[in-house]
Parts: sequence; C-alpha cells; structure tokens
Amino acid sequence: MPIVRRFAVPILATAVTIASLLSVSPAFGQALPHLAGTPDSDSQTQENQQEERDQSISTLKVNVNVVQLFFNVKDKKGGLIPSLTKGDFQLLEDGKPETIKYFAAESDLPLTLGILIDSSGSQQRVLEMEKEVGANFLAEILRPKDMAFVISFDVDSNLLQDFTNSSRRLREALNSARINAPPSSCGGLPGAGGGPLPCSSNPKGTVLYDTVYLASHDQLAKEVGRKAMILLTDGEDQGSQLKINDAIEAAQKADSICYVLLIADRGFYGFGGYSGDREMKKLASETGGRVIDVGNKADKLKEAFDQIAQELRSQYNIGYTPSNAALDGTFRKVEIHTTKKDYKIQARSGYYAVPKKD
Repeated sequence: MPIVRRFAVPILATAVTIASLLSVSPAFGQALPHLAGTPDSDSQTQENQQEERDQSISTLKVNVNVVQLFFNVKDKKGGLIPSLTKGDFQLLEDGKPETIKYFAAESDLPLTLGILIDSSGSQQRVLEMEKEVGANFLAEILRPKDMAFVISFDVDSNLLQDFTNSSRRLREALNSARINAPPSSCGGLPGAGGGPLPCSSNPKGTVLYDTVYLASHDQLAKEVGRKAMILLTDGEDQGSQLKINDAIEAAQKADSICYVLLIADRGFYGFGGYSGDREMKKLASETGGRVIDVGNKADKLKEAFDQIAQELRSQYNIGYTPSNAALDGTFRKVEIHTTKKDYKIQARSGYYAVPKKD
C-alpha cells in the first residue's frame, strides 16, 4: 500500500515572514517543515534513478549562478510553436538585456512531477474521476528517468507516495485518497484526539496554500532539471497558515511550474459562493503554468491532462548568467521576448537570487 506521511505545517510568529524563515539559522529556533517517516520499499531503486538523473543533467549545473528557464511558445490560438532558434529570443532581467548562453528545445530531459489532489468535502462528487484520469495521465507521460509523487490535501497535507517511477504505485496512491471534510462543529479535528477546540474565524478545511508550499519546499526544491506540479482542486483555500504569495514564492524558489486543473462542482457552493479561480490564476501565471477550467466533466479533465503533457514535452530551455551577480535573496523579474510578434511566451515571471544548494 502507498505510504502516508503527515507534513508538518509551519507555525509562524506574528512578524516572521516565509522569506525570513528561509534565511534564518537553526539557532533561531523556528523549525522549517520537513518530511519524516520510513523510506519507501523501493528507496534503493529511487536512489539509483536519482543518480542517473543527476548525471544526465550535470551539464546544466556547471555554474551555480546560471539561471535556467523552461517555457512554451504559443500562437494566437494557443497552439504550441516548435523549431524556434536562439536568435528568435531576447532576454531581460529587471529590464536589462542579458546574454543567452544556453538554448535548447527540450523534450527528453528528465521530468519531476508532483500531483496535488484536493480531497476536501467540496470534491465529494468528482474525486473518483480525478483519481482515474490522473492515474492514466501518469501512466502515459512518465518515461524511465522521470519521477513523480502524490499529495492529497484537506484539513492536512498527506504525502501518499514519495518519488517513484512506478505508475502502479502512483495509481495506488491516488486511489488511497479519501474525502476528509472538517468537523461540522468546533470540536476536535480528525486524528487529533477529538478534544474540544475553540471556534476559529479561519477553520481548517482545505489547506491548499500550505500544500503548495510543502510540495515546493520539501519535495521539488531538492530536485534538479524540469519540475512541475499539477493541482486538481476547486482553488478554494480554507485554513492554511500561509498565504497565496508564500505559496508562489516557494514554487518560484523551487523552480517549479504550477498547473491548476480547476475542478469545481459549482453546485456544492450554491449561487455566488465560488471564488477559487482568481488566486489560482495568479499562482499559475507567475510560475509559468496556467489554469484549465474543467468543471466536473471527465472528458474535459482528460483533455486538460493531454494539453499539459504536450506542453511539458514541447518546452524551450534558456540559460544565462545574470549581469547582477549578487545572491542577495531579492526577486528578479525576467522577461523573454520573441522576434515573432504574434507569438506568446508562457514562462515564470522571475526568480529569487539565492545561493543554490548542492
């Protein structure tokens, strides 16, 4: 059976932001979220696969100050544009031109993929559809050197399957996701002893933002190469300790693209009660992904997964050494322009200038 590990959700002091947490020393006394538990039974296989992946993309890690961007180019109708060359692009950082030192049209670099599946009460009528179509997508897209993991989230964030290349294990993990709605009164949370808790104006129900942070910081930040996460959710957050900007920052620091498949059973909310798409569009656009509105239709969900698969296998890769070499933790805005005026670039909005971890 798939392993289930609880993520530790970060507890923030009043005046401490997520940016400061990432730069503090252990002496500060504020523990960052981390994964704990027994390694999966195929851990040795994973270690061997990871070693092969690191070797296969070692050429992209020559200089720790090299910024690497994966992106798509589309025409006015959203069709993917292949076969462009280095000379078709211009690159700016904070408005200043940069020299492109590495360029490739990538389709074979190893892919690290996270599937984040909403198992809160609002997904009651669509969860089984998500499991089946999501498992089929993973079976189709994963190649021998690719890796994926599965997280479900509701009142907590649960790692159902750590990194693996096994489509069988990933399917089992998805199938293990269960609806776990918050309690109807201000009693105890599931698994927390059931003791009385004070009522809160921000009750836990769907810790979406916390989960994006944890998937980025605890999982994807440790990986190299092409990275993406796919969220299957209605976009509604309830009870996260972190904000949407914290989630976006963590994803950007992990160099991860975020795709959101907006699966909203509008009947669950009643008239005028749904508003989850706005923040999800911000998350996707600033990380180089996009939101695809699926509703509750299986055929639309499959079509959305197919579109994502095509985009992930049709990426361009640009690398450059910033003229501003300071690793001061600030955010640098990056713009990629094409000489073809009718084309649109789908790329992340920038990066944080922090030292890369070995």
